Amino acid sequence: MELAAARALLPVALQEARAGLAEGGIPIGAALYAADGRLLGRGRNRRVQDDDPSMHAETAAFRAAGRQRSYGGTTMVTTLSPCWHCSGLVRQFGIPRVVIGEATTFEGGREWLAGAGVEIVVLDDEECRSLMRGFVLGNPGLWGEDIGEG
Repeated sequence: MELAAARALLPVALQEARAGLAEGGIPIGAALYAADGRLLGRGRNRRVQDDDPSMHAETAAFRAAGRQRSYGGTTMVTTLSPCWHCSGLVRQFGIPRVVIGEATTFEGGREWLAGAGVEIVVLDDEECRSLMRGFVLGNPGLWGEDIGEG
């Protein structure tokens, strides 16, 4: 996927990340797109808001998309590298492409996904980095809990 096309998919995930932060949650957003570019589902990390440790952004977007006959051709867009939980979801359902807003704050399962043949596009987006950097500095305990290091 070309960078310009990937970048055009990021605004929905960023909007979700901002909404999560405004709700007092972790600013990670995601969106799942069909092969034709149609938005299937969107979501944000809601671990804090829902008191549910499994409600990561990618999981929320996947759930919002509803049941699909196949995930071939879909693209998961996320503001931050997917954790192992969300990387497993991508692998389990055969999502072939992941667009990542930033991979500096957290690497997660990015290399594992790439090694399994998932196309990875890292945008190195400044707003995604800034959102996460500010959150991690202000909430180190909650961040550690989110990535399983708390």
